[in-house]
Amino acid sequence: MNRLAVYIAMASIVVINVVVFGFIFSNQTKALPTGLQTVNQDANVRALKQIYGGFENGIERPMDVTVSTQFMYVSDTTKKAIHVFNAEGEPLFTFGEGGKDPGQFDFPYGLAVDDKGTLYVADMYNGQISMFDREGQFIDYFAYEYSEDGTFISPAGLRIIDGKVYVTDVDANKVFVFDLDGELLLEIGEEGSEEGQFLAPNAVTADKDGNIFVVDTVNDRVQMFDHEGNFLRVIDGAKNEMDQSVLLNPRGIGIDSKGNIFVVSNMSNFVHVFTQEGEHLYRFGGMGQEAGQLYLPNGLFIDGRDNVYVTDTLNLRISVFQ
Repeated sequence: MNRLAVYIAMASIVVINVVVFGFIFSNQTKALPTGLQTVNQDANVRALKQIYGGFENGIERPMDVTVSTQFMYVSDTTKKAIHVFNAEGEPLFTFGEGGKDPGQFDFPYGLAVDDKGTLYVADMYNGQISMFDREGQFIDYFAYEYSEDGTFISPAGLRIIDGKVYVTDVDANKVFVFDLDGELLLEIGEEGSEEGQFLAPNAVTADKDGNIFVVDTVNDRVQMFDHEGNFLRVIDGAKNEMDQSVLLNPRGIGIDSKGNIFVVSNMSNFVHVFTQEGEHLYRFGGMGQEAGQLYLPNGLFIDGRDNVYVTDTLNLRISVFQ
């Protein structure tokens, strides 16, 4: 499946959602009619806050979010930029602009921060991963030779865990694992719908044992692999007679301190929570603009205190849960 086919399929779903529900979002602060407030909030999950950015330089299309000890970073594909906030969610500055030169973006998507505070940005359309310092100054391209030789086509999801850089590629239908020096350690996947195959994988993470969890977006599932890339299981919450996944166009993923897996279901406007054995525990969110509600969410990050950050894309904000 090439880039055009994948994006047409994903965009068509978004267009339908926007056409049906978009008219009620003409005002950012206007609540939905009661009949559309389909919130399903678990008793142990609460909405902490919503982060919108600065008045003069607000978020326009947040796609991913990551948090370090000092900063929160948000990728914005409309502005082709990265928004930087402090630990309390107050806006500090924005960097980046459209283009193909160092420090510029075409479609900034996945984000990750290493132990030195270096920010990595996956630029899906430019086929590159850029590195920046804490001031937003361009440092270098990561694993540049893999962009040059066509190994990277459309890098999307990023995670840095225990000295390894995990990257999904939505057009190559693969997951790559590198060390921090850019050496390729592992390559998983190919195009398809069978076990170990992907269609437009959007996000990736790993647990403390090195098991790898890949959001297989068009196939509406998460796949789990061991640290060597061997397939372990599908996680999708399918329980009814039709064997349908509870995940609709899944995007972001994260793992909390208990090992539970949080997955953004973009088209249902929920975050679903699973055990690593694939048991569906609960969901939270629901379509709307009130605190705790979401509208076409995309990225997800869980910090060391188990705060869950979700890019609430069409609400133009970051929603934080605990």
